[in-house]
Amino acid sequence: MQSAGLEKATHRRIAGVLGVLGALLALMLAGAGPASAHATLDSTDPRQNSVVATAPQAVTLTFSESVSLSGDSVRVLDPAGKAVDTGNPAHADGKGNTARVGLRDGLANGTYTVAWRAVSDDSHPVGGAFTFSIGAPSDTSVSATALQGAEADGLVAALYGTGRTVAYAAFALLVGVAAFVLLCWPAGTARRRVQRLLMTGWTALLVSTVAVLMLRGPYERGSGIGQAFDLSLVRATLDERIGTALAARLLLLAAGGVFLSLLVGQLGQPPRPVVPKPRDEEEAGTDDLARGAASEDDAEAAELRELERRAAERPQREARLGLGVAGLVLAVALSATWVGADHASVGIQVWLALPLGILHLIAMALWLGGLAALLVALREGVGAEVVDRFSKIAFGSVAVLAGTGIYQSWRGLGSWGALTGTEYGRLLLVKSGCVAAMLGVAWISRSWLARLRSAPAEAVEVAPAELPEPVAVAAHSEDPARQAQLERQRAALRSAGRDRGLTPTRAGLRRSVLVEALVAVAVLVVTTMLTNSPPGRVAGEVKAGAAAAPAAGGAAAAPQTEPGRTVDLKLPYDTKGRTPNAKGTATVTLNPARTGPNEVKLALDGADGQPVDVPEVELAFTLPDRDLGPLPVALTPEGTGRWSGTAQLPLAGTWVVSVQIRSSDIDQTTPTQQFKIG
Repeated sequence: MQSAGLEKATHRRIAGVLGVLGALLALMLAGAGPASAHATLDSTDPRQNSVVATAPQAVTLTFSESVSLSGDSVRVLDPAGKAVDTGNPAHADGKGNTARVGLRDGLANGTYTVAWRAVSDDSHPVGGAFTFSIGAPSDTSVSATALQGAEADGLVAALYGTGRTVAYAAFALLVGVAAFVLLCWPAGTARRRVQRLLMTGWTALLVSTVAVLMLRGPYERGSGIGQAFDLSLVRATLDERIGTALAARLLLLAAGGVFLSLLVGQLGQPPRPVVPKPRDEEEAGTDDLARGAASEDDAEAAELRELERRAAERPQREARLGLGVAGLVLAVALSATWVGADHASVGIQVWLALPLGILHLIAMALWLGGLAALLVALREGVGAEVVDRFSKIAFGSVAVLAGTGIYQSWRGLGSWGALTGTEYGRLLLVKSGCVAAMLGVAWISRSWLARLRSAPAEAVEVAPAELPEPVAVAAHSEDPARQAQLERQRAALRSAGRDRGLTPTRAGLRRSVLVEALVAVAVLVVTTMLTNSPPGRVAGEVKAGAAAAPAAGGAAAAPQTEPGRTVDLKLPYDTKGRTPNAKGTATVTLNPARTGPNEVKLALDGADGQPVDVPEVELAFTLPDRDLGPLPVALTPEGTGRWSGTAQLPLAGTWVVSVQIRSSDIDQTTPTQQFKIG
């Protein structure tokens, strides 16, 4: 009765854990949106939503980290939707975090749309769009909003994400099962089910890696599944960091196939049997012990038998050691193909994030892949000693996962608010919940293990059952009874050992481990979604950049002046120089801000708000709608960073003021601002 009650209580606990897991997965699927950009667009030239007096020669984009470019990474479209760029964008001045594309000559006034798409340094595609105007804004047939929302093809994105998830699971299965048989159960390599697990992990990792390599091109460019077989896209992918990592993974898998053959070939062989002591000697020795007078010869014989046993086991110990070292090197190298092309490879403290990321992946594989091997081992009737060994390894793996996971969370989030305010933080909470559920189920498993230890009859390993060969029946036999007998014998062979060793305690432990493995699948899914989401630090930069965009745009909305009143126009500038006067704000004051003569004052203030002087400054006004201007203003110095003059504005309309600022011999910029007269 007590055993039945304990089993019912365990079932209730498992059902509760599954319920919590279902709620967490529902939250994950409901709250997780599409992946955002990982590299942020810091600035553009011309600025977003700005109005420039004359057509620029090129469009330049500056990102928060290095990006990879393709032939159509930056496109510039005129108001009619016609491409006006020269194509083949490149890095400006060799800087990896920039993209520049030239523009054709003779561009007309109007609003132009810039659509861009690149690959960030952490291997994730990023994209967006913005507009600028020449002379004055105009209607355009191009939707910048639609271009900003452009994402990968739905089918390609689903297959690409599935491939990445399968790759994680296959890596965990391959490394975890190999480590389990090396450290806990060497005899398991001779079992057919264990060999199937190893081959499944290796094959799945190979297939998923090839699939990700082929899907990467269309995933980056937002094209359809048909482009997966475009060899030019595959070659372009191989030139990127993630392509190099995938190619290295394929080479490592070739070495992994050799390793698996050695693993099964070496550990799958039974050790050399030790010749037992003859029966008459054993009886004589027993009689001598009974008389309390063990002879010196008996002691020497016992020592000799011990040496023989060690000599018989030595080849397997050496093989385990050599295979263990080779397997560790392969596991580290394989995990580096993920870590070297993901979040850990960019951002702060890369030197520390890379090795900790490798540790995190290997610990994950030891725990989750070991669970799959443990399921098979329990079905094969292993003893409590094997389960004990894995329990210690799993405990160490969880400790490593906790330590490295806390560091990765701190590095990726950047603030407590990002934990709930960003997609990355919410997915991290879901993953933490799944891991907590796994730990809860693991605690249940330990209670079953304690019961297994307390039952000596169940704790020992169950030897494989040997069934007699089936009675052969001639292929042409027509005797229905004999044919039925043969089928029953064949069925018995197929199910041989299926339930061997599954006592009630072992069966309860196996059910608990199975639930733990199912939760592990959810952890792998969330992990894949995490790697496709921007870290909280990056998401914060994106929000900050979006908030600052209106201010940076400057001319997004032309202020309406009131005749007879003074108007101040503020134009932020940055010449990209290193001198104190290279960055600041130019303030143009118009009085009385109406048609006719206007008194103009110009003030230049540095980033600290103090007046700054520059070697050269020019002020001009343009009325694009009437093709009037630019009308330069003769400026008179009135102190440090202060000038005055008079501007003639003969007509009403939307004017553009431009201030050309040169902070050094080579650093120069021309900010612009719109305003209305009349």
